[in-house]
Amino acid sequence: MTERTIKIEGMNCNHCVKAVEVELEELGVESFDVSIGSASVKYDKTKISDDDINKAVDEAGFKVVA
Repeated sequence: MTERTIKIEGMNCNHCVKAVEVELEELGVESFDVSIGSASVKYDKTKISDDDINKAVDEAGFKVVA
C-alpha cells in the first residue's frame, strides 16, 4: 500500500472537498482524507498510478501542485 499526501490548488470550501472525495472514491483508492488544499491518499500502486490520482483531482476541477 502506498500513501501519498498531495497539495491541491483552487479548493476553498467543503463543496470542493466533496468533489475531490467523489472522484477519489470512483477511482477506487483504499482510503483518503481530504481537506481544503490537500489530500492524504492510500492506494495500491499496482492498480492506481500517481497520474490516475492527479487526473481524478483534475476531474473534480482542481490542480495538484508539486
